[in-house]
Amino acid sequence: MPDGAAGKKEVSAQRLKSFIQRIERLEEEKQALGADIREVYGEAKSTGYDPKIMRQVIKLRKMDASDRQEQESLLQVYLDAVGY
Repeated sequence: MPDGAAGKKEVSAQRLKSFIQRIERLEEEKQALGADIREVYGEAKSTGYDPKIMRQVIKLRKMDASDRQEQESLLQVYLDAVGY
């Protein structure tokens, strides 16, 4: 194998290792953030708030207004269809 190809593989291996390490670090941070979020939900629950409803509120707040309206309209159509 020519020396150039071996050097390229070495550089590629180093770069790949760097990517892997960065992803691993970010995954650890994501786990820590998940734990923090669960803790906040727990605090809210202990003061009387319903975490399930809070999750729905957060989901709705992330949505575009027109998407949210469309979803609400479809929900109403489905509820009407089943006689609810």
